[in-house]
Amino acid sequence: MSSTVAIIPARGGSKGIPRKNLVDVCGKPLIAWSILQASNATHIDSVWVTSDDDEILSVAESFGARPICRPAEISGDQETSESAWLHALDSIEAQGVAVGLVVAMQATSPIRESSDLDGGVQTLQEKGYDSLLSVTEVEDFFTWQLGADGTARSINYDYRNRKRRQLIEKRYLENGSFYLFCPHQLRRDNNRLGGHIGLFVMERHKMFQIDNPEDIELCASVMRGFGLHRI
Repeated sequence: MSSTVAIIPARGGSKGIPRKNLVDVCGKPLIAWSILQASNATHIDSVWVTSDDDEILSVAESFGARPICRPAEISGDQETSESAWLHALDSIEAQGVAVGLVVAMQATSPIRESSDLDGGVQTLQEKGYDSLLSVTEVEDFFTWQLGADGTARSINYDYRNRKRRQLIEKRYLENGSFYLFCPHQLRRDNNRLGGHIGLFVMERHKMFQIDNPEDIELCASVMRGFGLHRI
């Protein structure tokens, strides 16, 4: 019988925030939030953290994840998450686990709930998608661009004919929280997305992620404000 596994890449190096995956967020290391959310999801059978850093792997184990030691050659800041997921898949299957579906999580997106992960899995299965990504609906989202001469111009709408809010076509922002895919699809395309792609819409306050130092307190404040710091 195939398993649904959560795989969380967590490199030891980080230019923007030193030791980012271990930084304290609401009293826990950042990596811990993704582990706990996945562990509490009904539709996830096991949780794995892949890292090149022994301390991260030790912390991950202490919160219930199973460790995968990622080789240095695929741990640089120029390497893709796909390379980490592919290596992790091989390692998991080598341990006798038949993987049917991967829930690929970004540790830098701690503002989520186990119900989001379960909802994503259910949506993929019920709709028959080949892969799926988490998104946030954006409203009144008008983009502008500066031309070579410094003149601003509207991109996704005509500012001379601004539509009423109710008539604006729905648009979605890829929030980076999680992706779902089957092993064969990742191996075939070397891409987290492919085939019939589905969307799982998350609440707007779950769109924030930690990339810069100021994001730490922002995400922590959102988590406290919505009661997501209680696990």
